[in-house]
Amino acid sequence: MQEISSDTKISIPGTCWQWRGHSVYYVQAGEKQATKPPLLLVHGFGASTDHWRKNLAQLQQDFQVWAIDLLGFGRSAKPSLEYSGNLWRDQLHDFITEVIRQPVVLAGNSLGGYACLCVAAQRPDSSAGLILLNSAGPFSDTQAKPKANLLQQGMSKLTRSLFLQPWATYLLFQYLRRRSIIRKTLKQVYLDHSAVTDQLVEDIYRPSCDEGAAQVFASVFKSPQGEKIDVLLEQMTCPLLMLWGENDPWINARSRGAKFRQYYPNLTEHYLKAGHCPHDEIPEQVNDLIHSWVVLSGS
Repeated sequence: MQEISSDTKISIPGTCWQWRGHSVYYVQAGEKQATKPPLLLVHGFGASTDHWRKNLAQLQQDFQVWAIDLLGFGRSAKPSLEYSGNLWRDQLHDFITEVIRQPVVLAGNSLGGYACLCVAAQRPDSSAGLILLNSAGPFSDTQAKPKANLLQQGMSKLTRSLFLQPWATYLLFQYLRRRSIIRKTLKQVYLDHSAVTDQLVEDIYRPSCDEGAAQVFASVFKSPQGEKIDVLLEQMTCPLLMLWGENDPWINARSRGAKFRQYYPNLTEHYLKAGHCPHDEIPEQVNDLIHSWVVLSGS
């Protein structure tokens, strides 16, 4: 595959699809392949289709590639809803059914990985394969945790109740959406700080200015926890590729990888020298791994 050129600074033009009365933004690149399924790329919390521009630029040489903004993020609408894995699962499934019209290999980062897992497990007709990059989501609590002391319990309850208050989540949102804080956060989760560009910061900042963005952020603290990963894996039958940025400070990649293998032993995995977003930090390596795996697995 060719190296990624400098013109990846320009986003591929997208369009909108109406879903349940809301505008959903997506981009499409590459030609339909007779022997290879399309790829559908799904971003993480606070990101958008822009976060996949380096992957779209390279993968479109060999695949038909789609990327979508989850409802509540990017250039998609941000209505007042209960945001959850089930909502995004249904959005992705309906997009695959109505727009792409054939099963896809789903690739998701962080929150997007969890949404893709929900599709692959619970809407199997839509999925020809699953690629998870530092995927988020809860496992069942299989080990008893040490009981916290009364002070710790009290502080935990106080923190949870505090962030159920609209004023508290609004103030936190206003703080976190500052460009300087976005840059600081990205440098914490990217191993290679040169990948934290002004454009990347702007791509994350821009959607935070949209009407409803603060309410989407607040919904994180209010929505019920989704289905556990181990339960989803027990329902799933498609091929699975795990790509881990093992320098991710938010996720213990080796530990989580072991839990995925426990519940889904027939998977392929790679541990990479990158942080939470390996697809953006080391795109050529990630793109090559995706290409090889899809071809070899016959997804």
